[in-house]
Amino acid sequence: MSGKIGGKALNWAELGFEYVRTDVRFAARWRDGEWDAGALLDSEIMPLHEGSPALHYAQQCFEGLKAQCARDGRVLLFRPNLNSERMNEAAGRLLMPQVPKALFLRGVETAVRENRQWIPPFGSGASLYVRPLLIGVGENLGLRPAKEFEFRVFVSPVGPYYKQAGMAPISLAVSGMDRAAPQGTGRFKIGANYAGGLLATQEAQREGANEALYLDAAENRYIDEAGSANILVALRDGSLATPRSAAVLPSVNRRSLMQLAADRLGMKTAERPIDLRAEFGEFTEMAACGTAAVLSPISRIWFDDAWHEVNPRQNGEAIGPVMRQLYDLLVGIQQGEIAEQYGWVHEVVL
Repeated sequence: MSGKIGGKALNWAELGFEYVRTDVRFAARWRDGEWDAGALLDSEIMPLHEGSPALHYAQQCFEGLKAQCARDGRVLLFRPNLNSERMNEAAGRLLMPQVPKALFLRGVETAVRENRQWIPPFGSGASLYVRPLLIGVGENLGLRPAKEFEFRVFVSPVGPYYKQAGMAPISLAVSGMDRAAPQGTGRFKIGANYAGGLLATQEAQREGANEALYLDAAENRYIDEAGSANILVALRDGSLATPRSAAVLPSVNRRSLMQLAADRLGMKTAERPIDLRAEFGEFTEMAACGTAAVLSPISRIWFDDAWHEVNPRQNGEAIGPVMRQLYDLLVGIQQGEIAEQYGWVHEVVL
């Protein structure tokens, strides 16, 4: 499916997870202890003072969510209040001012609404990715918080995060590097966590994997998360588990999927330490989940110098029944196809 959007012809089915410049973005500035009202900007370029703490000391955090077009034409966000809360948790950890929830939601809704022509149509397989960010700006040299901060929201139409289309399985390779220490910044969505993972991802890809898988920094036994996604594991006893770790980012999708598994599928769920080597034989299904990844089945993992298949299925299906049901439930709710009683879907009034 293609369309003449914003003066450019886009083939929605061919979109990858890449930046596409859209028409406008929202920005607000914090100075002298308060936020201004914010405004729309035409330029995607951010002029920054060379002393800005965001550049030297990584005083910055960000969020990611998606706007999707429902069958009836409504534009839907999924649990944006949790993105607001998570950004403010990161801001507090990095000594940055919190972005009031009303300002956060107004920035997100405004950026989506004013770029409505870039929202992929229902059924296209694409979505409008929304990136809020908060950075420390202005003149500075020493290791201290910035005196001013910018909150910005831009959007970009995207396709699947991993190159394989649809529900094609991915593979992970256990990294010898540590993503984050238990009492560090691993649970916060800050840029420094991701820059440190670039090399691990590159090495995983050299092994033939899509992404790195991190184990805990203390014992190198328990699953933490993949480089850009949380982990879900279905076990032979019929339960669904996800790693419990102070170094794991609290994914909005992961929390939602665990609740759907309990409420809609009647599964026993647990957030607990998962010992990769000791428990691997009990895995029946495994998936990576997150805003970008949605829910991607994991078919094999590289560890201890060998590939290990996750409960290979004889019927040739790329995804097992549990993850298939969870994917269909999550995406159905996000696109307005399945009714939900939680108040997770947030409509952007155009």
